[in-house]
Amino acid sequence: MSLIHRLKTLVRADAHGVVDALEDKALVLRQHLRDAAAELDRKRCRVEALEAEGQELAKEAERVAGRIEALDHDVTMALDSGEEDLARYAVKQLLPLRHGAEEIARRRAVVDEEHGELSERLAEQEAEYRLLESRVQGYLARLERERQGDGFATELTVTDEDVELELLRRRQTTEGGG
Repeated sequence: MSLIHRLKTLVRADAHGVVDALEDKALVLRQHLRDAAAELDRKRCRVEALEAEGQELAKEAERVAGRIEALDHDVTMALDSGEEDLARYAVKQLLPLRHGAEEIARRRAVVDEEHGELSERLAEQEAEYRLLESRVQGYLARLERERQGDGFATELTVTDEDVELELLRRRQTTEGGG
């Protein structure tokens, strides 16, 4: 058997081994959890970026509003003094600022809307992720028990969410009964 033929066989065997390992349910579930967590992190970063952009737009709107107010005052003062050339000069500076203020307001509305929608979606998905994570951890614990040949739980994996739910149930029971 030639060396190249043996190398091809080895590569094919390794490739099949990798595919078999990928098909392991526990590995696939853990990877899906990691992917979901990464997506949640990406959305959290986007929410933070939108918050920062909203704050910057608010500062810019405030700065532009101050400049518009000053120019409005200059136009009024120039007109009251009969200085139409100075009034025209101030108006030429004022009009682009007003358009800029409108554009800032439009952008801020878009950012605020996107931030609100994404924050709401993120909160829902975080709750779904916690539930999914709890279910996957239970499933993985059950798989591990099956691999060890123990049909009964000797060690139960308890998540923080399980503890919180149990405490909530007990609080409701004591409030309802007391």
